[in-house]
Amino acid sequence: MASGSGSNKNDFRRKWDKDEYENLAQKRLAEERDKERRDGKTAPPVKRDLLRHRDYKVDLESKLGKTIVITKTTPQAEMGGYYCNVCDCVVKDSINFLDHINGKKHQRNLGMSMRVERSSLDQVKKRFEVNKKKMEEKQKEYHFEERIKELREEEEKAKAYKKEKQKERKRRAEEDVDFEEDDEMAAVMGFSGFGSVKKTY
Repeated sequence: MASGSGSNKNDFRRKWDKDEYENLAQKRLAEERDKERRDGKTAPPVKRDLLRHRDYKVDLESKLGKTIVITKTTPQAEMGGYYCNVCDCVVKDSINFLDHINGKKHQRNLGMSMRVERSSLDQVKKRFEVNKKKMEEKQKEYHFEERIKELREEEEKAKAYKKEKQKERKRRAEEDVDFEEDDEMAAVMGFSGFGSVKKTY
């Protein structure tokens, strides 16, 4: 226990017997273990599944741009923000919601640990084969008729662009003719070109 007397009379700090308190703690732990064994309440360690990828799409955009009136009686699932029905909590924005559903607490509530299954060499080879087949199927889906349609559309666009250019040139030519007529009218009236000198040969 605490002893007030020490070797130095000026030292007023309490001195604790560490060995005695450690023995008391060990006795208390032993008694608790015996009591649990007698009651049969020893809980077996929880075996959790390995981490798996989601088989559903996370809905982040269904409430985007919508207004909701929230009162005191509004249920928590319909409050503003993103509701997690596994953990029964509301998260205010999408970034925090994604952090939550990828976090340790949410995964534990789903019954998964944060450990990922290690892939074997055979699994990796199979995945490469599947991806290669997908790429080959995409190349097969490329149709000759669709390519011809695309080329025709490009040609039509090019023709339309050329027509617009020709119309623009015609407009410019007509404007130039109008300016020449104005110059002739100015010469008839007695002032040619408003101070600009135009040489005619």
